[in-house]
Amino acid sequence: MDTIVNATVCKCHFQSLVISHLVKMKIENTQECFVRLWLRLEHTRRLLEGQYKRYCVRNILKSWFGLRATDDFIWEVCRKASIKDMPIYGYDELPPPWIFPRKHRELLRAIVSVTLGISSCKVTLRTLDQAYTIAFPGRTPLNVNKKARHT
Repeated sequence: MDTIVNATVCKCHFQSLVISHLVKMKIENTQECFVRLWLRLEHTRRLLEGQYKRYCVRNILKSWFGLRATDDFIWEVCRKASIKDMPIYGYDELPPPWIFPRKHRELLRAIVSVTLGISSCKVTLRTLDQAYTIAFPGRTPLNVNKKARHT
């Protein structure tokens, strides 16, 4: 019985350490930071799955930013992450980042934009896409449906 209790306490302590580490994360507009963010998305998905919580924008932001993830902050990220005809809401469940990466790319772009107080246009998609390729080699490429440019 003691080993089960100790294992549960250790697991909870480990999860709180992971969450506190994510809260202290420094966000920058660089490829290295984008790679870390892609990997943290997958890590957060596993963490939330282990806690039987929904993998959604609201829970991602709450686990990454703690008390700084207010309703206004979440709303602003969701507003900036919305793609043309596909709005993203706080409680919408997201697929794993390596299966359907486009929503996650826009989500990361919005998080960086809102956190740094810069325009979404200043967060370069090419760098974000390269970071995805580094974080998830051999997974679904981001630009599958894009036509080749003829110059």
